[in-house]
Amino acid sequence: MAVDPKLLELLVCPVTKTALRYDAAKGELISDTAGLAFPIRDGVPVMIASEARHLEERERAQSK
Repeated sequence: MAVDPKLLELLVCPVTKTALRYDAAKGELISDTAGLAFPIRDGVPVMIASEARHLEERERAQSK
C-alpha cells in the first residue's frame, strides 16, 4: 500500500529532524543522516526510533 505523497513531504526523521527518502521497494522511509529505516505498515509510516532498523554500511554508501 502506497503512502500519500503529501504526507511524505511533511514527515522528517524523529531523531535528526532531517528529510527522509521513500524506498518503495522495501516499504520504508530512510533517514540517511541517522542511518535508520522506518517501516511503513498498512500505508502508515511508523516513526518510532525503536521500531526502525539500522542501515547497513552498503545501504548508506548507495544513498550518496
